[in-house]
Formats: sequence, structure tokens, C-alpha cells
Amino acid sequence: MNRRYISAVSKRLRMLRYSAALACFVPALVGAGCTMLPSQGPSSDKIVEDSTASKAKTGKPVVPAGYAVVDVDRHVIDVLARQPAETLHGRFGDRRPAPAQTIGVGDTVQVAIWEAASGGLFSSAALDPSTTGQHSVVIPPQLVGSDGSITVPFAGRLKVVGMSTAAVEQAIVRELKNKAIDPQVIVSIKDNLSSRMTVLGDVTNGAQVPLSPKGEKILDVIAAAGGVRTPPYETFVTLMRGGQTATVALQDIISNPRENVYVVPGDTLALQKEARSFTVFGAAGNNSLINFDARGITLQEALAKAGGLRDSQADPSGVFLMRSEPVELARALDPSIPISGYGRVNIIYRLNLRNTGSYFLAQQFPIKNKDTLYIASAPANDLQKFLGLMQTAVVPAYQVKSLTN
Repeated sequence: MNRRYISAVSKRLRMLRYSAALACFVPALVGAGCTMLPSQGPSSDKIVEDSTASKAKTGKPVVPAGYAVVDVDRHVIDVLARQPAETLHGRFGDRRPAPAQTIGVGDTVQVAIWEAASGGLFSSAALDPSTTGQHSVVIPPQLVGSDGSITVPFAGRLKVVGMSTAAVEQAIVRELKNKAIDPQVIVSIKDNLSSRMTVLGDVTNGAQVPLSPKGEKILDVIAAAGGVRTPPYETFVTLMRGGQTATVALQDIISNPRENVYVVPGDTLALQKEARSFTVFGAAGNNSLINFDARGITLQEALAKAGGLRDSQADPSGVFLMRSEPVELARALDPSIPISGYGRVNIIYRLNLRNTGSYFLAQQFPIKNKDTLYIASAPANDLQKFLGLMQTAVVPAYQVKSLTN
């Protein structure tokens, strides 16, 4: 009887010792910010605590590579919506082709001259009484040289660059007026190398495309090059003209007629496939690199593609989107952000999905290429992880101790 009593007391004392050790370990763990526990990333509070604005308020130095946390609200959505999107029409305007095609350096020009009667400079005598002889001559095609001129017999060297064929015809007639018999002239462009533009990249046949006087638009020259080899929803079009460039999605050109602008001689059109993507970390249903099409998606659609939030782990108030923004945009978002210098600023947008209105904001928040989406874990997960860790470590040790006794 005494042995049983002593054994029970010993077990009770051992359990008390384990409980005391557990009680001592919990405060130490909490005081350390639960950094000893496994985690997918920082908590919501940790992200805000380490922000540039938070450090500036506490007097700590602002880290050059720091970041600012901005809560997504109606003001943020309006600021982002006011950012001008790159468009072809906005950059190059609606530059229509000239009413008449002009001659340029490198073009091949042919001149034909007629006279009203025989015996002139460009006519020949009749070979027999039944004919009137030859009253015209066709000058062999000439390449317009670097000086922009061509040679016409008895008219000399004539400047033709920048002139229409009709204007060149009139100039030749004026030069021959007192030399030939009532001359008539027709000028034609046999090969208009100066009125071409270049199409390259992900097209079936990259080439220099000749432009006609009626004028061609972007989709016309893409079709002339055989069409695109990549899916339109992953294809971007870059137009280069006079040292300026602009890049838009091919889908935007197809769906918006204003973006299907006229091309002009000397333009370069480059088509390339670019799979846009964003990265997902944390307590989301799917941690991965997720692609989206060229037209773009919203934050709401991005969350859906990521599998939503994990019910048992995610903190709905801790949806963070990380992006580098221009300084001007950062100042418009929050003038109190401590920004020094110029360039770009790291911004972390925070969305609180515990508020029903945030779902409407997520419908209007645009996702950009290479964005990072992070879902923080709920604070209660730390307690669950700790209890699981204690169950794994303490209970087996207690069982081993009991068996040895």
C-alpha cells in the first residue's frame, strides 16, 4: 500500500516538473516573437513593424532598400487608375499617310516622254509612208542617288527627293518646253525602297513591307508579314519611330481601333511573346509562379488563381502585394512616406479582406508583371504550432521516463 502511494506521488511530482518547465518555456517563446516556430514568412504585425515609415517614427535610420506599407482604399484605387497607360495612339497620334507618295533616296524611278509630232528630240522618222514614226521614248529605270536626283536627257540633273511623281512630271516638262515638241511626261516608281517599314520578331515572315499610298495600319503589316506565330494573349507589339518606342498588348490593338495606328516609312514593328506572371507566397491555396495574359488581371482574379486563402491558416486582414513604384506615384499614394532621392520606391499594398468592401476594391486593383502576393498567417497559428511542438517533444519524453520507472 505504501509503495503504491509513493509511486503515485512520484508520478504527480514528475508531471508538475514537466508543467513547470512548460510554463517557463512559453513566456520565453512569446518574448522571442515566436521566431523559434516554423513559418512561411513574416506576420502582418512584423511587416508593418519593419516598414520604412515605422522606423522613421521610432527614430531608427531609414534603410535605403526599405519599403512603405500602404492600405488599399478608395484613394489608392483612384491614384492607380490615374496613372497613364502606355498607348500607341497617345505616343504617336493618328498620323495618316500623305495624300501622294513621294520619292526618296534608294527608289527606282522610270520616266516616259512623248512628243506631239515627229522630228523632235524624242521622236524618230517614219520607216514607210504608212506609219507616222515613233513619238516617245522610255528612259531606263534610274536609282535615286544619295544626292536625291535623277538624270533626264536634255533636262539635266533634276532633284526629285521629297517630290510626288506628278510634281516631277511638271518639272521635266518645264525643262523640255523649249526643246521638245509639246512634251508630255509620265513618271512612275518601280521600286519604293524609301517607303517601307520593318516587321520582325514573332511573325511568320519578318521582312521589309512596302507601304502603298492608301496607307497601312499595324494589323495590315502584321498580316502582310504572315501573321503572328504566338498566341495573341501572350504577344506584345513594340512600335519604334524616330527614337521613340511604345509597347502594347496585341489584344489591345485588336480590341481598340484607336490603337491600330497608321505606320509610316522607316517604322520598325517588333512582336514578341512575353508570359506575364506574379508570385504567390504564404497562406494561399497555391504557392507558385502564376502566369496571366497580356490584357492583365485584377487582385481579385489573382487571389482566385492562387487558390484563395487557406481557412485554417490565413489572416484575412494580412493580404499583401509587393511592388516597386515610381517616386511620384509613391508620393501621390501617401505624402507622409519618408522618401529620399529619386527613382523607385518599394511599396507593400495591404488589403484587409475582413472588410466586405475590400472585395470591391480588389476588383479594381491591377496586377502588374513580376508582382509578389503574400498572405500572412493568422496569429492563432503560432499557438497551434507551439502546442503541436510540445506534444511532439514532451509527451514522448514523459512516456520514456514512465517506462524506465
